[in-house]
Amino acid sequence: MRLNELSDNKGATKNRTRIARGLGSGKGKTGGRGMKGQKSRSGVSLVGKEGGQMPLYRRLPKRGFKNNFRKRLNAVNVGRLQIAIDQGALDAKKTVDAKALVEAGVIRRVHDGVRLLAKGELKAKLNIEVAGVSKAALAAVEKAGGTVTLPEPTPEGEGKKAKRKAAAKARPAPGGAEDKPKGEAKGKGKAKGETKGNDKPKGAAKAKAADGEAKGGDGADKGDDASDTASE
Repeated sequence: MRLNELSDNKGATKNRTRIARGLGSGKGKTGGRGMKGQKSRSGVSLVGKEGGQMPLYRRLPKRGFKNNFRKRLNAVNVGRLQIAIDQGALDAKKTVDAKALVEAGVIRRVHDGVRLLAKGELKAKLNIEVAGVSKAALAAVEKAGGTVTLPEPTPEGEGKKAKRKAAAKARPAPGGAEDKPKGEAKGKGKAKGETKGNDKPKGAAKAKAADGEAKGGDGADKGDDASDTASE
């Protein structure tokens, strides 16, 4: 058999349909697009539109979410470390960290760190510094006599969010004035219960006015009685 005699299986490939090449092709004139209308024009995309009907992507239920704060870690198996050591690319006597793995060609970029996994067999004693490790990988490294060092967790109150809150509290109030407690009154005004000058409470003034009207009415009645007796 020669190279020019090689061919694919029958039906494995199919020539594309050449449209607008005459009426006899079956796809001539309008090229399979029909006559007129929006879809017969170029530059039109109606994906996801169903003419007022609720589109499929809205009818289907949604699941899960996308974590915007996720970390991108490189997965490296212990067997890959052993291969790099056997090839002489990785020095078992030095600390194995992300930088050393990049130099050895085990990973291309550091990203957010390295996570160690347990696939393969590790024979060399290694001191490894990674961002994460599985339980099986940790057991494999310790079995070979090595150690795994993980980064210390950020203490509570020292993260980015805590620092932003502390900065917001330390920021002075608008206008340069210090915030006063809610109980204190603004300016030099008096409390609501206090009266200005010698003014008496409104209730007492109303009661006094009512008493005056009552006395005035009694005096008028007495004067009428006296005039009646005099006329008799």
